[in-house]
Amino acid sequence: QVQLVESGGGSAQPGGSLRLSCAASGIMLFYYTITWYRQAPGKEREWVATITSGGGGGSTNYADSVKGRFTISRDNAKNTAYLQMNSLKPEDTAVYYCNARYRNDTNRNYWGQGTQVIVSS
Repeated sequence: QVQLVESGGGSAQPGGSLRLSCAASGIMLFYYTITWYRQAPGKEREWVATITSGGGGGSTNYADSVKGRFTISRDNAKNTAYLQMNSLKPEDTAVYYCNARYRNDTNRNYWGQGTQVIVSS
């Protein structure tokens, strides 16, 4: 059974930092493209950042709204992906979800349960 478990969410002040984790079981994240999404109250889910599979070079891409502030990474030994969030802003408040996708295989497309991030003074 495949599971993605996010952790690391919580409250932070503007300008602060949080690091989200996405721990996988049942799959090897090295072979998967990992994407972080977020959904703010009353808004649609939006893309935040992506890191391609290890075989795909592990390249990263970011939404303009987080570029230069957030960093996506993975630790293959721990089978865990991360989203380091610095210089947090109130508009970063959302539930953050990790997604693991194997190429374009819709049968191997997995989601975590989400972790809440609140940025407020």
